[in-house]
Amino acid sequence: MKRVVIKVGSHVLNEAGEVSKERMLALVALVAEMQKSGKDIIIVSSGAVSSGYSKLKLDKSHIPNKQALAAIGQPLLLKMYQDKFAKYDMLCSQVLLSAADFDSRKRTKHAKAAIEVLLEHNVVPIINENDVTATEELVFGDNDRLSAHTTYYFDADMLVILSDIDAYYDKDPRENDDAKAFKNHGFIDEALLKQKCAPSDEFATGGITTKLQSAQFLLKNGKSMFLASGFDLGDVRSFLLEGVQKGGTLFSV
Repeated sequence: MKRVVIKVGSHVLNEAGEVSKERMLALVALVAEMQKSGKDIIIVSSGAVSSGYSKLKLDKSHIPNKQALAAIGQPLLLKMYQDKFAKYDMLCSQVLLSAADFDSRKRTKHAKAAIEVLLEHNVVPIINENDVTATEELVFGDNDRLSAHTTYYFDADMLVILSDIDAYYDKDPRENDDAKAFKNHGFIDEALLKQKCAPSDEFATGGITTKLQSAQFLLKNGKSMFLASGFDLGDVRSFLLEGVQKGGTLFSV
């Protein structure tokens, strides 16, 4: 496993209406360790809207307001990442993409070329949805599916989703004490892919449905996905650096 995409969601990064510096630093420390082990790491990060909201309290249900918050928050979010990576003498970069960039072979090719140059020079690309212009994606899209496309089109071996749940369960673990986590999962029922998205955070746009849709997209394209907790990175670190799966769910065929 040479190239890995790590997606971190709003619920993981957001704490009390602001970006959690502690969780971000833990993520950066993991990425630094992985890069030292010879892996290429691409981050797909949520958090722009919540970062903007920490500075200007606008009604997020109004699309232009949400776009404005993203415009305010994106440079703030990147600055936080830059400061954290600087602690490890590492550079990171901002890459804003939308669904349209993956619909055009030419635009995808250009984006991939830039990503390759960044990785060649050990610069960590931090990808986010171009929320200011991607109106439809703000309403219906999410970084789960963006990260799946990033994994496929930018030749990564695996997508790792850091979430507020520590694995994929046979039923909602928040409501069912007898819920059992899947260690490995290779088949996703079509009915589950059509469920209504149910984000667990006011800044999130996805939920378990979009994670399953992302896994299905990757499975169909010969890739794998690992879902684990973003609050405690022990399972992710063990899986990616030690090759031992202590927790989380691996979607693979």
